[in-house]
Amino acid sequence: MTSPVNRLRPRRSCLAVPGSNPRFLEKAQGLPADQVFLDLEDACAPLAKPEARHTIVKFLNEGDWTGKTRVVRVNDWTTQWTYRDVVTVVEGAGQNLDCIMLPKVQDAQQVVALDLLLTQIEKTMGFEVGKIGIEAQIENAQGLNNVNAIAQASPRVETIIFGPADFMASINMKSLVVGEQPPGYPADAYHYILMKILMAARANNLQAIDGPYLQIRNIDGYREVAQRAAALGFDGKWVLHPGQVEASNEIFSPSQEDYDHAELILDAYEYYTSEAGGKKGSAMLGDEMIDEASRKMALVISGKGRAAGMARTSKFEAPEA
Repeated sequence: MTSPVNRLRPRRSCLAVPGSNPRFLEKAQGLPADQVFLDLEDACAPLAKPEARHTIVKFLNEGDWTGKTRVVRVNDWTTQWTYRDVVTVVEGAGQNLDCIMLPKVQDAQQVVALDLLLTQIEKTMGFEVGKIGIEAQIENAQGLNNVNAIAQASPRVETIIFGPADFMASINMKSLVVGEQPPGYPADAYHYILMKILMAARANNLQAIDGPYLQIRNIDGYREVAQRAAALGFDGKWVLHPGQVEASNEIFSPSQEDYDHAELILDAYEYYTSEAGGKKGSAMLGDEMIDEASRKMALVISGKGRAAGMARTSKFEAPEA
């Protein structure tokens, strides 16, 4: 790579947009989603895929995607469409593209193959090599078993995404409502899957993204499922409808109180560990003891708040000598 790339982009809300629908592609530009992915896979009928590639190139080059992470989901490697998806989109709009999303990833070699293809296109076109990231979507048992190797497969990998619909089908889960708990199981049927994806992501400094909730008019249901993923530590979730965007942005942002508190911890710890603050390893902030572990936890919350564009409403005052 010629230069480091910021792989940790804001992704509280990841909006899916059919690549074959110009009206939706136009509307998506005005929605407050952190990320928009233009879809060539499930949202495109087979006969519409070739034309959709060119439609996506046009909208990436001519649209206003300011403030958004721009992603294209290609078809998976077991189909005949993948290489042409990548070549057409990246050659045509690589300068206006942040990531390629690869669905149904089953092993690390599939990520390596995409990395090699991207590198060849970038070199051929004179683009910065390594700039385009990869988002890997885990959608079956084999992919989950190999998720650590997938996360390590390329320095381009930015996110690991849970794809619940195909995953539920692949393990014969007894439910037809994507993202909802199957009847008859008293605990959270997705906990192991989400935690395994999260561990692979965090061990490799990647983001973990939860997949879609298909009952698009049930915002309360969306909120419940999104809060589960946010509580575990996921960075964001897919949105399929404009009505879900606001909920996702809110749920995957810290509260104002938590954000302010995190920033205060960082300022206080910096002061107390300094010469002026007495070079202390731990100190009191109000009634709370803070130390290096507190700083690390505060960094997570402050990072999410800053990425969300939050502003502080308080500041740290050093005690008078």
